[in-house]
Amino acid sequence: MDTFSLLTDGFLLAVQPLNLALIIAGVTLGLFIGAMPGLGSVNGVAILLPVTFLVPPGSAIIFLAAIYYGAMYGGAISSITMGIPGASTAVATTFDGRPLALKGRASLALVVAAIASFIGGSVANILFTLFAPPLASVALSFGPPEIFALMMLAFATFVGLGGDDIPKTILSICFGLVLSAVGFDAISGAPRLVFFDISGFLHGINFLVLAIGVYGIGEMIWTLDSTRGKLTTTKASMSFSGVIKDAKEGMGRSWKGTTIGSFGGFFVGMLPAAGATPGSLMAYGVAKMVSRESQEFGKGHPEGVAAPEAANNSASTGAMLPMLTLGIPGSPTTAILLGGMIIWGLVPGPRLFVDEPEFVWGLIGSFYVSNFFAVVVNIALIPLFIWMLRTPFTILAPMIFVLSVVGGYAAMQDMHDVWLLLIFGFGAYFLRKLDYPLAPAVLAIVLGPIAEPTLRQSLLLSSGDPMIFFSRAISGPIMIIAIILIFLPLLKKIFYRGRATKARA
Repeated sequence: MDTFSLLTDGFLLAVQPLNLALIIAGVTLGLFIGAMPGLGSVNGVAILLPVTFLVPPGSAIIFLAAIYYGAMYGGAISSITMGIPGASTAVATTFDGRPLALKGRASLALVVAAIASFIGGSVANILFTLFAPPLASVALSFGPPEIFALMMLAFATFVGLGGDDIPKTILSICFGLVLSAVGFDAISGAPRLVFFDISGFLHGINFLVLAIGVYGIGEMIWTLDSTRGKLTTTKASMSFSGVIKDAKEGMGRSWKGTTIGSFGGFFVGMLPAAGATPGSLMAYGVAKMVSRESQEFGKGHPEGVAAPEAANNSASTGAMLPMLTLGIPGSPTTAILLGGMIIWGLVPGPRLFVDEPEFVWGLIGSFYVSNFFAVVVNIALIPLFIWMLRTPFTILAPMIFVLSVVGGYAAMQDMHDVWLLLIFGFGAYFLRKLDYPLAPAVLAIVLGPIAEPTLRQSLLLSSGDPMIFFSRAISGPIMIIAIILIFLPLLKKIFYRGRATKARA
């Protein structure tokens, strides 16, 4: 009852005229920031942080959190309509969102993305409200071995992302891991894989540059090649009755993925150094692994949109948990929010809930309000996004190219990244021609910078003994499950081949 009373007070603070106006402005700004390739929630919050000094700290954090929420929704827009991930958190949405749009089902993809995002955010808000202190303790108990075991579990789901050609999938994963190792070694500080001594490689390969190159430039070249330059438009329509129909069909087919994304995303999001991008990618992999229609993933399945969208919204709230309760940011965006709180004179940590209850519960109340307005604004603007799809592709292609180049340059403001973006785009086109799966490589470059340091830290802790991953209470079961999943496709092939041999006999 005490929690309910505090949450009610938080709601009342969140719906005060100034805070409500900031929430609506924040989610709308965040929606377009998330949809713009190269921006995303990190840049959006960083750019608008100075504006918040014009309002009280409680209202400032509400505004920035609303931008964060809106950006999580907005990333799906360009992923679905143009095939360009608006942010790294929306890369997994591209896998099935864009194929749905090309089939003329953009409305279905956008509606499913909005509803799944709302459900994921709502589940995360409830978990945050009820279990903040104990969940923060769980997150703190995850050391390097536990985090590496979790990464191994994610890699195990990758094997199922490449279809039946397991060798090509493994090669794709290895290629992604090699790219993730470019730059300075996080532990020794030594430069690695600096190709041709080009200094631009010293800062590593920006994941967003890779994602925009593969799914922006690569998709554009593939479409131009497949249509042979003909004037094409994506068939798309929108009506109120159509939204209701799409909502029923989409959520009826994707409730399982939405559930996986909502709970799994929150759990991954609250782990330090994880965040929404690994959460959304892992949710996609797990959703495909447990789906009865796994062969339809990558071809335009609503569940492939719902799982990552529920996960990235849930993870964004989960990342707030260690920031507020422990003073440890759970994602790059929450690191900026943490800096803002310190500038405002607030001290994140366990005492924050006691010393500044009005600030904390006002923020938690704003999560619910921001989530509601984000889905309303998103669905209200779907006709605008549908209109974009009616543009002939010969006009849309140059727009995609310009947005991709601007997005690639905006990340580090380095022309080196623009050249890399073009190389990745053409490389993705040729790999697609050779029927190599791109998703595992993209996923590997995200988790590689997390998996490698935690592996090395774990082995340093155990003096090189790999049994550290199996002897600990949390990492042991996760590693065993991961190993089983890695060999599961091989076991399936042996099983079905044995049955076929018996049937012929």
